Amino acid sequence: MIRRALAFQHMDDEPPGLFGRFLEEQGAKTDVVMLHRGEAIPSLAPYDFLLVMGGAMDVWEEEAHPWLKDEKAAIREWAWNRNRPYMGVCLGLQLLAVALGGEVGVARAAEVGFGKVELNALGLAHPMTAGLQPSLKVMQWHHAEVTKLPAGAEVLASSSVSQVQIMSIGRDMLATQFHGELTPALIDRWANIPQYLEWLEAAMGPNAYERLRAQSRPQMSKIERMSRIMFRNLVSTRKSIRPAA
Repeated sequence: MIRRALAFQHMDDEPPGLFGRFLEEQGAKTDVVMLHRGEAIPSLAPYDFLLVMGGAMDVWEEEAHPWLKDEKAAIREWAWNRNRPYMGVCLGLQLLAVALGGEVGVARAAEVGFGKVELNALGLAHPMTAGLQPSLKVMQWHHAEVTKLPAGAEVLASSSVSQVQIMSIGRDMLATQFHGELTPALIDRWANIPQYLEWLEAAMGPNAYERLRAQSRPQMSKIERMSRIMFRNLVSTRKSIRPAA
């Protein structure tokens, strides 16, 4: 049972979404740190779950976003010193990789919009992805990817563009390159963000937002089921988590 969670948010419009809902259903209190607004990372000691969201910045842009250094250090501390669940989304996957010694670079092609991700043989048998369909239709929004895995990391699913789509480390850390936090409300918010609309049209052509919104409607229940399964798998062995001082 998760009692208190910490979430790192990097943009106003990249909130915890479904994962925030799942934490609330557990009865957890979630503290959200808005790193892009200059909010400081608190002591990690009181928390028993770390959620790291996506963002438009890249992991190497420390000059433009100095808080990335502190965030990587916090993720490293969480992974090395605290035996508690970590969930990363998009940038949250890439930050986990580089914080633990992996590498991230520009992908050979951007992935924007709905695309297919396939579980590999390990993913089909792995406890973190148990119960998922072998082929998943997911929301992608990235132009960078993990190019070198950190020590101990396992790839559980890939796309035709990026190999590392679901990554696990041990039994406490799980991250996805795609956006499993997606909700209808989040997609509705994009209509009011000119930068997001420009990105979509650059990747998908004219009227991209309306086409994406239409594509999303039949996928929402499937995305919620997929994300709920991964969340449940991550926390299922932790009936009682007591943070260490």
